[in-house]
Amino acid sequence: MPARSIIITMGDPAGVGPEVICKAIAETTADRRSDITIIGSRPVLERANALCQTNLEFGDSHALLIDIETDGVADVPAGMVSATAGEAAYSYIVRAVEMASAGGSACIVTAPINKASLNAAGHHYDGHTGLLSHLSGGIKPFMLLSSPTLSTIHVSAHVSMSDAIRHCTKKNVLDVIRAGNGHLRRLGLATPRIAVAGLNPHCGENGLFGEEDDREVLPAIEAAKAEGIDVTGPLSGDTVFARANQGEFDLVVAQYHDQGHATVKLIAFDTAINVTVGLPFDRCSVDHGTAFDIAWTGRADHTNMLAAINYGRRLTNTKDDT
Repeated sequence: MPARSIIITMGDPAGVGPEVICKAIAETTADRRSDITIIGSRPVLERANALCQTNLEFGDSHALLIDIETDGVADVPAGMVSATAGEAAYSYIVRAVEMASAGGSACIVTAPINKASLNAAGHHYDGHTGLLSHLSGGIKPFMLLSSPTLSTIHVSAHVSMSDAIRHCTKKNVLDVIRAGNGHLRRLGLATPRIAVAGLNPHCGENGLFGEEDDREVLPAIEAAKAEGIDVTGPLSGDTVFARANQGEFDLVVAQYHDQGHATVKLIAFDTAINVTVGLPFDRCSVDHGTAFDIAWTGRADHTNMLAAINYGRRLTNTKDDT
């Protein structure tokens, strides 16, 4: 493993990112701290360090800090949308991508950004996924949520419901099945068990509630089976996630954002993490937002950040030979 295999971006300085980073690193052993690089603002992180009483030192023998100076970032008000904060968060991500793209097996672990702040700064993306896609030359990645008992990968994410329906095509569903299968094989599952959720209630009930499941989803599943993938469906969205959570499946293909997110967050809000599959480098993240309502009160829970760092280590120790 390279000396610095985990690259953590600080996220929006007005949110809980600096706090959860400090708390997570404070619970990390010294040898593993030396494996971490943080990209962010030294004044902001030192303030979070003092607030959380984590007594961290940022240096070569501890968590290395790359201090990115952006105008006004140290004075960003807590819990508020700000173009200054959005520009700072953007600059951290750009630097992390440059580092991860330079070679090696480093994994980017991102603290949350605020989409309104990012767009206020003139960077018009739907969040981390869209920005990382742009910085990677337009590669289309896939969003996967992982938790101890349930994982789900999405056909569409940050789009309207009408666009989500249009995204439900044989090609898109098949691409997601392949991506999820490849990711789990990389993590050591020889034959992942994948279920595909239907788009419509009860998978359309033979066209009574919609034809997309018969016209688009089922042919994608049949094509994946022909490739040797262990995939089942389409299965009704009101039961498939419970079946997976009970151990029947390793991964569920969700057709749209809330179908997958609401389920995972209900059962594993503190331990689920967000993984971006399909980029030329590895990236995972906490599965929560900037939490402006509690930012800079010292109350932020860092469990998600610890889980994301640990998942990032798994990725740096695996080789994609699928």
